[in-house]
Amino acid sequence: MAGVITASESSWIAPFTGLSPRQFAKLVTVLRRAGVDTHHRGRPWGLSLDDRTLLVTAYWRTNLTMRQLAPLFGISKSAVDRIIDHLGPLLALQPRRRFAKEAVLIVDGTLVPTRDHGVAEQSKNYRYSTNHQVVIDADTRLVVVVGQPLPGNRNDCKAWGESGAKAAVGHTMTIADGGYPGTGLVMPHRRRAGEELAEWKQEHNRSHKQVRARVEHAFAHMKTWKILRDCRLKGDGVHHAMLGIARLHNLTLAT
Repeated sequence: MAGVITASESSWIAPFTGLSPRQFAKLVTVLRRAGVDTHHRGRPWGLSLDDRTLLVTAYWRTNLTMRQLAPLFGISKSAVDRIIDHLGPLLALQPRRRFAKEAVLIVDGTLVPTRDHGVAEQSKNYRYSTNHQVVIDADTRLVVVVGQPLPGNRNDCKAWGESGAKAAVGHTMTIADGGYPGTGLVMPHRRRAGEELAEWKQEHNRSHKQVRARVEHAFAHMKTWKILRDCRLKGDGVHHAMLGIARLHNLTLAT
């Protein structure tokens, strides 16, 4: 069965991956150098590495079902499932281990509606979701850390530590919104009942808000990969998708 979509035709890449052909080629090259395309025992893949990468990124970008993707790539539904399970984790963003002394980071949590109720809980968006703590570099706007997903009813204050994001960041200066009290993060000044904030505090809050908005812009861009609007993957699938999309997001910014 011949497929309709192929990476050899560059016109398919941008609408189905969110990457330019040049960015996509760079991603495939990195995977190939990492030995992803090395042959192992067992049945060989029916698609080339380029087409398998296109399939996984197209799945994240469009959120088409595996049954819909199968005829587009000329393979079976079970083959689509195996490719996503195999290649998805290999596309994951690797968290940054070291930060410059003058680095400033921004953290916020985002909810990803998730159908696997074993890892999700009903949250403030009234859907079963997972809470993902995402840390970006305030200067470059690149994602540097993505915490382990937690049930969506977990508030950001607790999720910051429980997700592993806090440990990954260490003592690097990190900005957050008012939902992280007692964490030691740099938050806006809070107004007490019956009092007005000093003018310098108001000015500080304005600049703080402008900088913190960068993480919201990152979320808006990442959620153009539609799987983050309704994830059907089970278990670690939502985490692998979040890490993979963070890598694609960084790739679009860096090249």
